[in-house]
Amino acid sequence: MAIASRVSKRALSTFAAAKLPEAVAAAGEAVASAEPLPPVTPASLSPSERVLQFEDTGRLFAGEPTSALVRTLAALQALSVGPLVDAATAALRSPAVAGSALGRAAARATAYKHFCAGETAGEAAAVVRRLWSGGMGGILDYGIEDAEDGHACDRNAAGFVAAVDVAASLPPGSASVCIKITALCPIALLEKTSDLLRWQKKHPSFNLPWKAHSFPILSDSSPLYLTSSEPPALTAEEERELALAHERLLSVCAACAEHGIPLLVDAEYATVQPAIDYFTLVGALAFNGEGTAGADRPIVHGTVQAYLRDARDRLEAMVRAAERERVRLGLKVVRGAYLARETRLAASLGVPSPIHGSIQDTHDCYNGCAAFLLDRVRRGSASVMLATHNVESGQLAAAHAQELGIPKGDRNLQFAQLMGMADGLSLSLRNAGFQVSKYLPYGPVEQIIPYLIRRAEENRGLLSASSFDRQLLRKELARRVKAAVVGRE
Repeated sequence: MAIASRVSKRALSTFAAAKLPEAVAAAGEAVASAEPLPPVTPASLSPSERVLQFEDTGRLFAGEPTSALVRTLAALQALSVGPLVDAATAALRSPAVAGSALGRAAARATAYKHFCAGETAGEAAAVVRRLWSGGMGGILDYGIEDAEDGHACDRNAAGFVAAVDVAASLPPGSASVCIKITALCPIALLEKTSDLLRWQKKHPSFNLPWKAHSFPILSDSSPLYLTSSEPPALTAEEERELALAHERLLSVCAACAEHGIPLLVDAEYATVQPAIDYFTLVGALAFNGEGTAGADRPIVHGTVQAYLRDARDRLEAMVRAAERERVRLGLKVVRGAYLARETRLAASLGVPSPIHGSIQDTHDCYNGCAAFLLDRVRRGSASVMLATHNVESGQLAAAHAQELGIPKGDRNLQFAQLMGMADGLSLSLRNAGFQVSKYLPYGPVEQIIPYLIRRAEENRGLLSASSFDRQLLRKELARRVKAAVVGRE
């Protein structure tokens, strides 16, 4: 069976309809209206469209040790077994297990080793150097989130600045840094701030004296129902804490700007996302505008989660506001990692889920957002990181970038995958000449456990991506065994 990802007509039409040049839009209309047509696969595309290649696994995995391929295949195989993943995540959630030396040792030897770059910044830096020697970069993620008080936030800010210092010591262009706003501002304050921002969206005359900018944060399609009544105003102490959180974020941004290192602000869950976007835009306005270090290539990057129903509306509003204000917007596009949490919350409130009703709708949203932003990269008004494990999305975005004439070495277009996932896609994008980075969380095992739980759950939900990687790995291992036994390819 040929190893190729199916690129559906619906996905192609989604890309073609996303504010593209006239000829491309016309082609998209033809694809959408011509029924019936056989399924389109990368192997059937014209030579100019066949950007990513997976058939030659010897070339794809060149330089990758056989022992590493075996370990990766074993880990992905284990993570594809639903009952095993359920048992492991239940154990990690148990304080008795996660808090014990034996439980931490088990996590360290399994999921932690596969998905994480080490316990210290030095260990993570070594992984970046190894990736860089192989033609890829690394995204340093000091695995801290959900701070409860100002003291924890100060400690976390220092950890993020230390990550920037480590990135600055690495080869230029090899590393970026990822942060979570929930690590820089107490959770309760983020929730209250988000409530106030939602209420102002519903009632535009509602005054927020602490609000530092008027950039669009929410849309009419956002889950405004999460704030059903007018929330209390921030107290003087809460306003002071909000200002301190701004200072923490800006100190990390300043460190990145000093060294020219991109800063990626993660998206999180719906109850705090409006405040996260608010903070992100505070940083973007300070460091991505005219006359700043990020005027040509943004320093501060926000994140759009395509599994949210309001993703496209918010994306377009933010981009157009940035263009009006001459701010070079940086954005990372992901599908989203809080599906279970969002679904539970919506069910408990008796309201519709903020997530798309089907996986295909999520795919369409992701591909549409990617196409919209690629056009902005071509115009020179935005920088985008397409973080995806979906081979179809990677193939479509790569082909579309080539069609738009975006140079493959353009640092304003990056692709990214998590450490331990979608290595076949990462390597194929690299081989095609694109800028590719792996997301590298690091920190003590007990501090990374929430991340490991999400990764295990996400991998279980991404069996299509995992099975594709396993297929590639098996083919390459079989090829190597045959070469060793027979002595020839």
